[in-house]
Amino acid sequence: MPAIKVTDLVFGRLQAPDLEREEEFLSDFGMVRAERTKNALYMRGTGPSLYIHVTELGSEPRYLGAAFSVASEQDLHKAARLEEAISGIEPLDGPGGGKRVRLRDPLGRTVEIVHGIAGAAPLPVRRVELNDGATRRRVGERFRQQRGPSQVKRIGHVVLVGPNVPGVVGWYRERLGLLASDDIYEGDPANLVAAFSRLDRGDEYVDHHVLFIAKADRPGLNHFSFEVEDWDDLMFGHQHLESKKKYEHVWGIGRHGPGSQVYDYWKDPWGRIHEHWTDSDLLNAQSEIVRTDRSALRAMSPWGPNPPEWFPSYGTP
Repeated sequence: MPAIKVTDLVFGRLQAPDLEREEEFLSDFGMVRAERTKNALYMRGTGPSLYIHVTELGSEPRYLGAAFSVASEQDLHKAARLEEAISGIEPLDGPGGGKRVRLRDPLGRTVEIVHGIAGAAPLPVRRVELNDGATRRRVGERFRQQRGPSQVKRIGHVVLVGPNVPGVVGWYRERLGLLASDDIYEGDPANLVAAFSRLDRGDEYVDHHVLFIAKADRPGLNHFSFEVEDWDDLMFGHQHLESKKKYEHVWGIGRHGPGSQVYDYWKDPWGRIHEHWTDSDLLNAQSEIVRTDRSALRAMSPWGPNPPEWFPSYGTP
């Protein structure tokens, strides 16, 4: 049995020396300001979460951690008793209240276990019914849309890199109750070099992964990933970010092998990668694990460019 069972990924937390620049990027990326104080910026998507991205003001850009929710305050007490706990139960400092326990994972990174954050009313969404070869959804109306950013809905997953992939993956699955979706090995099936893990919500179908761990010499954040409305909305975002001529495009547009998401990756002003995605595989607790040799990964991607050579092991401190 896992020590606790997390129910969702709630937000990622970064540090940056300029909140104005970070808000400009995140707004162009498709988020909306929820709250901004002298020392912190909270950004939301169109979904019911009050915020999905936190940036704290600090002299050096840093990855500060990711937050996962639990179902009850009792789970917070369980988390506080874990040997990896670096705090007791304490109040969250963002809008919407709530409480948290901070853990330290094997990479030395902070994991926040949270409960009780107030929800928010979803934001209006610009959506167009898309016709395809099988179904005609949009009839009798003309498709006319103004250019603009994507509409980020929610945070989907976090990707971390570092040494000792088996130990790190085992910790997240044993401590937080995550389930194995795809394990990637190199040569020998026992040589685990990367792993996709998903939430365990029983019979309910969830995203293919909420966490991906990949091998690298040093620990770091590879990227945060955010769901957008649909394929068309992802293209809106790509066009908008490209038109600004000040953001670095990393990889995309393409479709992944494991997970199957349509993806597009961009860097914020300090090199932290943020992904737009849509159309993930959905699995539940009964779905089986798939094990794949790393050499077959590129062949599994049906279309799109190969990643930059540096991307798989890229990590910001």
